Amino acid sequence: MTIAEERMLAQLELAFAPLHKRAFGIAVGVAMGVVCFAITAIYLIGPHRPDVHLELLAEYFYGFTPTWPGAFIALGWGTLVGFVAGWFVAFSRNLAMAVLLFITRTRAELAATRSFLDHI
Repeated sequence: MTIAEERMLAQLELAFAPLHKRAFGIAVGVAMGVVCFAITAIYLIGPHRPDVHLELLAEYFYGFTPTWPGAFIALGWGTLVGFVAGWFVAFSRNLAMAVLLFITRTRAELAATRSFLDHI
């Protein structure tokens, strides 16, 4: 096996490696929590625009209000919702990759043994 083939094999292994569900969930959760906090903080610091209805976030995040304590509630809820969403995305991607690899491997094995009975 040449060096170029070894590098390509290593890159393919990395591309098809499963995602760590907990780590991906934490990363997405922290990002979403910070974004929810930042949106609320910018709303509180900046000029109030009549076309921004941040109160609607209370429909999704229990206890949220467009205040500073509400910003921390949004941080918590955003982190929780982001974690669940990130975990589910990683789980779905890992499942899809496993099914894809299983189908590909099965087709290759069937193609390799197709002419087996012709030699008996």
